[in-house]
Amino acid sequence: MSFFETSDRAKKYQADLLEFMDSHIYPAEAVYHEQMRASGDPHFHPPIIEELKGEARKRGLWNLFHPHAEWGPGLTNLEYAPLAEIMGRSHIASEACNCNAPDTGNMEVLTLFGSDEHKEKYLRPLLEGTMASAFAMTEPRVASSDATNIELRMERDDGGTSRSSGAGSGGEYVLNGRKWFASNALHRNCKVLIVMGKTDPTAAPHRQQSMMVVPIDAPGVTVMRGLPVFGYQDREGHAEIDFTDVRVPAKDVLKGEGEGFAISQARLGPGRIHHCMRAIGAAERALELMCRRAQSRVTFGSPVAERSNVQDWIAEARIDIEMIRLLTLKAAYLMDTVGNKEARTEIAAIKVAAPNIALKVIDRAIQVHGGAGVTDDFPLAMMYAHLRTLRLADGPDEVHKRAIARQELRQYRDAATAASGTGGPGGPQAAVR
Repeated sequence: MSFFETSDRAKKYQADLLEFMDSHIYPAEAVYHEQMRASGDPHFHPPIIEELKGEARKRGLWNLFHPHAEWGPGLTNLEYAPLAEIMGRSHIASEACNCNAPDTGNMEVLTLFGSDEHKEKYLRPLLEGTMASAFAMTEPRVASSDATNIELRMERDDGGTSRSSGAGSGGEYVLNGRKWFASNALHRNCKVLIVMGKTDPTAAPHRQQSMMVVPIDAPGVTVMRGLPVFGYQDREGHAEIDFTDVRVPAKDVLKGEGEGFAISQARLGPGRIHHCMRAIGAAERALELMCRRAQSRVTFGSPVAERSNVQDWIAEARIDIEMIRLLTLKAAYLMDTVGNKEARTEIAAIKVAAPNIALKVIDRAIQVHGGAGVTDDFPLAMMYAHLRTLRLADGPDEVHKRAIARQELRQYRDAATAASGTGGPGGPQAAVR
């Protein structure tokens, strides 16, 4: 599949996961939709999901994302990337394998920065798939693409008494503000939020924010509504949440006050590569659907597949998918070998490229399907709606392009500075990586 050789254990997981997709996931999609329709509740938790989770766990296809062997198979990013792609072919596969966002990112945060109490109370049930969680960072009143804009206040109150744990817990923080697009907050099993807010507006810009663990049923937490996305009410929900005088024990601050921005960067790096590989999986399925439809439909006496423009679309889709897959695997390789910080340009690049390419392929697949393509008779319309949000989630395209450009320009600027100090030439050669 690529020039990046993977391990024997990763190949075994790929084979097992592909078989699970064929034998259980794809056949369950129709059951899932029927159970959702019959419930009449957009946030219903269909029983088929729990059945699939039990089967995946029995097969050892569980917590595949988790890099720590204590909690999962301990796969590297390069080993996990093809698995995320396979799961991305179906909207129910990631949750079936307990590899769905935002739970994956929250589990990694709790693994790295949670206390023993957090791990026992929240991390363990999340890893067991009996609990869901949400990540509350984005706000409706500010441009949250710049995380330093976050306004939700977390004010220290050392004289307060915790409603949840009683006195003597080392003080509290009082939270006031509004969040939205807190994905998963309307999931029937969601019990906990990881909330980012501002603890010290006078600190340096990247030291003003903190993250806290907040039970979703804490007094003062109100889930206002689920935000529709292109008319879809996603089952897990994208919630708008109000925080009014919510008291959080100081022991529930993750890592320490002022560490919120650093935690967000640690959380979002792996999450972005997971999103991108799932997007490639969606693009692969869209290409498969496009080819099948083009061969089965006849216009003006010939199969649609014989039309030169459709052949161009199919060829371009294959080329584009292979390019973005290789770039994503390169990012995974760099994350494993030199770290997320050194791989930041590649991570930003795939976060821009993967959703855009997937959307292009899905859009053309819709076109080949004709009117059926925009209905729910095929998964393409829903795939498009979900993938379009990915150009905004975890940072919009423009923020990632800005980061890439600044990194590219910095190399030339540094070369020019060095040349001016030594009298030597500066220029493109200085930018070779």
